[in-house]
Amino acid sequence: MRAFKTLVIFLVPLLLAGCQTLASKSSTGVIVARRAQIRSSTAVVAADLLQVSRGEVVDILDSTDVIDPSDNTRKERWLRVKARDENGTEGWIESRNVMPDDVLEASNKLKEEDKDIPAQATGQLRASSNLRLTPDRSGNENIMMRLDSGSSFDIVGWKRVPKPKSSEAIESDVAPKAGSAQQGNARARQGDEEKQPEDENELWYRVRLTVEASPAPAGWIYGKQVELTVPSDIIYYRTGREFVGWQRLDGSSADKNATDKDGAREARPGSWLILEKSSSNQPRTLDEPDFDRIYVLGYDKRTQQHYTAYRSPDLRGFLPAKIEGQGDDKTFTLRLQEDDNGPPKEVKYSLYKDARGVLKVNAPHVTPSKKRK
Repeated sequence: MRAFKTLVIFLVPLLLAGCQTLASKSSTGVIVARRAQIRSSTAVVAADLLQVSRGEVVDILDSTDVIDPSDNTRKERWLRVKARDENGTEGWIESRNVMPDDVLEASNKLKEEDKDIPAQATGQLRASSNLRLTPDRSGNENIMMRLDSGSSFDIVGWKRVPKPKSSEAIESDVAPKAGSAQQGNARARQGDEEKQPEDENELWYRVRLTVEASPAPAGWIYGKQVELTVPSDIIYYRTGREFVGWQRLDGSSADKNATDKDGAREARPGSWLILEKSSSNQPRTLDEPDFDRIYVLGYDKRTQQHYTAYRSPDLRGFLPAKIEGQGDDKTFTLRLQEDDNGPPKEVKYSLYKDARGVLKVNAPHVTPSKKRK
């Protein structure tokens, strides 16, 4: 009897510890779909128990893989969750509608890394596309959620990476509309045939999103799905080169994160720092510069006209561009590579206005780069 009591006393802490371990496996998740249903089971005929919306938090209790009834070779992951409504509704929901807390934490880490980097440009999606934790589309493990077509975001940087070996199977990072996949793939193949020679690498954008667009505040988006949204104030000043980055030179340099209010401010005429890049029929390389010319566009409030304050010679420039200072006393810093074999170095340009109020740029001496054939 004593031996039995001793055994019980010894086992109870172990059992309690085991319960705590099991409890720690459960986690929370945030709803990423605009609207989704918590259902009574994973069956096609299951009843809808509760509708949840983007941003709501649920407790994840369990998970299972279910064979897709439309494709027996594919499985869909379902989660058993508990909603935080007054009834504590429990049921099943497709995992693609939920972002686990550890994934959200990883996205918040990306945002924290970029907190001191101002938006270099803005963009929007041409079609529904995946938001990923890393610039890699060779698998699905790094997908956080699927963003809606037309979603807008700040671009804080971009990167070229080698194409995945399975690029033939993964023609794009788009979620095609029902019934349009075959046509879309045919168009993609036709477009690829027209582009000669083909790039061996691909462009990815590192982005920052609003809570309205995504519960995840930061991530990576495949470049082919992104359309740069050049402000209407400057779009007509392109002269044969693409605008790949832009920041206002008037207003407060502390406005690092664009809001709807700031977006409206961008539509008003003003002075801009613009980063340009030449178009080329040659394949893109992994080490190519982010931009190859600096363009400073001034604005005269009296005549309500823009003018060219500065246009640099060809150079090799890399992000990020940072503007500092207040009022007319400002500087902007860029990373430039003067030696093809050397690392980029930070170069600072200062701004001032002459006696007539015309914006001028004090540019340091930078060795012009040789155009590559």
